[in-house]
Amino acid sequence: MFQLFIAETELAKIPGLSDAGANVALLPYTAPADADMLFFERPKASKSLPFDPSGHPSPAIITRASMLEAGFSKGVVCAGLTVEPVAPHTSLGSDTGHDTRFENAVPNYKTLAAKAKALAEQWNQDEKYAVLGESIVGGTTTAMLVLRALGCVGTVSSAGPVNPLTLKEEIWQKTSKRLGITCGGLKGCGLETASLLGDPMQIAVASYAAALPRDVKVVLAGGTQMMAVAAIMRDMGVTRDILVATTKYVHKDPTSCFEAYAHQIGVDWYAAPLDFSKSRFKGLSEYEIGFIKEGVGAGGAVWYAQHLGVSMERIQSRTEEIYEQLSNCKEQTK
Repeated sequence: MFQLFIAETELAKIPGLSDAGANVALLPYTAPADADMLFFERPKASKSLPFDPSGHPSPAIITRASMLEAGFSKGVVCAGLTVEPVAPHTSLGSDTGHDTRFENAVPNYKTLAAKAKALAEQWNQDEKYAVLGESIVGGTTTAMLVLRALGCVGTVSSAGPVNPLTLKEEIWQKTSKRLGITCGGLKGCGLETASLLGDPMQIAVASYAAALPRDVKVVLAGGTQMMAVAAIMRDMGVTRDILVATTKYVHKDPTSCFEAYAHQIGVDWYAAPLDFSKSRFKGLSEYEIGFIKEGVGAGGAVWYAQHLGVSMERIQSRTEEIYEQLSNCKEQTK
């Protein structure tokens, strides 16, 4: 089963931090729109279509293509939003993540963790795969904060070809100064680390995945955001096998440290070999030069579809079809 966990963090409102959050007014609708794309041909929670300001599509279309081709089941879990999706979903609470420079990220983390654990205990025993994706604008920054606090050395990717690493480092400096810590200063704190400088998605997914039956294969579907979740789980003492699945765009990004994190944390990794270089659509072909890269569990959804026997050619072809449909909708709404 594919489960998408969606949430918000106040950090996303910092100017220049995220291409996905370039329009602050639309920020609360980004994750709900991604969730809607799993169930509908276009988002219903927002009038806006899932494109960034330059016309690049949300990776939700890759996830949707993989799902439609493979036929795997799906669900949406809301872990802290101001706007919920129209798509069917389970809500664990409405408290969004706070700005870690000034206050703790998720003060109510114990309640959120307990609800996520209870949800995992309702797992359908017939399902042997838990592919857990995420959508949270600003999530690479909270991921870096958590990874750094747990002693994982490196940087994180971004949604655009120019990674605002200087800004992310400034946020780390201000946050770590507030907490009085250095790199590795929160080792052994487990979920509390995410409550101090992470986000609600991290707490929900880590708690959920840790509570799943041992015979269920856990795939954390995301880039450095899910490496942070994996690091939290290992710090909690979770020893189960974990696969972190992303796209080749994150893996080849020299700022992501994706593979290095996997070795430091002790998890397996996978990078979906997507290739839109020959796409007739600029919005997709520019994935190849660093736009978007990952999100909405795209890499994990591709892994799942391939595992179920679907070829990359089918996934890419269906992605192109979905993009064309959305582009036509975009033209009609002008």
